[in-house]
Amino acid sequence: MTPDALPPASRTSLRRRIDQVGIGLAGLCALHCLATLLLVSALGLGGHFLLDDNIHRIGLLLAFGVAAVAIGWGIMRHGRRLPFVFALGGLALMGLALLVPHGTNEFLLTLVGVGIVSVAHWLNLRSAR
Repeated sequence: MTPDALPPASRTSLRRRIDQVGIGLAGLCALHCLATLLLVSALGLGGHFLLDDNIHRIGLLLAFGVAAVAIGWGIMRHGRRLPFVFALGGLALMGLALLVPHGTNEFLLTLVGVGIVSVAHWLNLRSAR
């Protein structure tokens, strides 16, 4: 069933849920970053798993997919571009984090990017009201 085949109330609810998933995904990413910092730095545990580049690539792909659907759908609904601009900026920082070695710069780029993407989803939710 395509989103246009759903009744208007169901489409709004689904779009809101996708934005909420985006915010939740951003929270999980931030939690992953903090857990990695604590477990690897302080305890020397989990580096082989938590620092795996595939986790970061998959997370970025999920963030791109969720943002594309939620923010794109939001723009079609409310016409405001600010959530898109924020999402694009945050995703760019997250992508840039993949290009730098593991460490402080990667951590900061990822956390700032994730925060900006969360703001984009929040703006998208508010714009649709």
